[in-house]
Amino acid sequence: MRRRTVLLAAGLLVAASACGLTSGSPMVDDVKPGSIGRGEPLEGAELTVTSKSFTEQLILGAIMGIAFQAAGADVLDRTGIQGSIGSREAVRKGDADAGYEYTGTAWITYLGHSDPITDPQKQWEAVRKEDAKNGLTWLPPSALDNTYALAMNQRNHKKYGTNNLSEVAALSKSDPGAVTLCVEVEFANRADGLPGMQKAYGMQVPTGNITQMDTGIIYTQVAKGSCTYGEVFTTDGRIKSMNLVVMDDNKHFFPNYNAAPVINTKTLKKWPAIPQVLDPITKKLNNTVAQDLNAKVDVDGEDPHQVALDWMKQEGFVK
Repeated sequence: MRRRTVLLAAGLLVAASACGLTSGSPMVDDVKPGSIGRGEPLEGAELTVTSKSFTEQLILGAIMGIAFQAAGADVLDRTGIQGSIGSREAVRKGDADAGYEYTGTAWITYLGHSDPITDPQKQWEAVRKEDAKNGLTWLPPSALDNTYALAMNQRNHKKYGTNNLSEVAALSKSDPGAVTLCVEVEFANRADGLPGMQKAYGMQVPTGNITQMDTGIIYTQVAKGSCTYGEVFTTDGRIKSMNLVVMDDNKHFFPNYNAAPVINTKTLKKWPAIPQVLDPITKKLNNTVAQDLNAKVDVDGEDPHQVALDWMKQEGFVK
């Protein structure tokens, strides 16, 4: 829901687009080139980075801004824009220069397609091609795929032994009472959520076995075993901290939500070194990295920008 909500009124779109775009603060990290930014190819550039307001996006926005600084740019921080579409509109309109976005969000929410593309590379290529007319350039995607999944705790995993959604579907038929679900309201009603998943896998879960609740509560209820399975996001840090087992989407039903840098095309033409600065970083991003970084914020209470900076230094991208 954090990144997939379609705004329902033009007024909300205006509000989201305006939110945060008249403010911002300079990034002032004392960083120098490490493995990226050598020769400071962005010296003289004044770049604005943006992001949505949830943890993962704040971290990715900070990572991008730190990279630009190491490459010599002056960076304005306009991360944390509320709503699903505000940060995208900032880049599209030129109010910001770049941010990390998700392929599935662009394909389904922004570009209006109902059917996702199963292959993640082809999904990215389709988004890149179609978004070019909007003045946006998508750089190569990461392996970080923040999509839907079902997860269970270790005790239930040992008890039922399911590892993928086909096995969950089989369990729902052989032992209907065993499959109880905790899900968000949105997931329960989306075609690319619970109804579509049940249809794709032939899953038969009685309505009485499905409980709708807020996202954060789902993780704690699954960890306690109050629900056998809960809807989770695959890069959420609580998966690791609570030692949950994620069911493999073996039929590739859920859309691909791979994170990739999206650059205002005019900015990219002016500063063509941007891809060489960001590509090595994007290649390092995957679900394990995202879970670790997100957990430092959501579980340990650390600052997203500091988490990003520490990781950039740890990986040797900056000094």
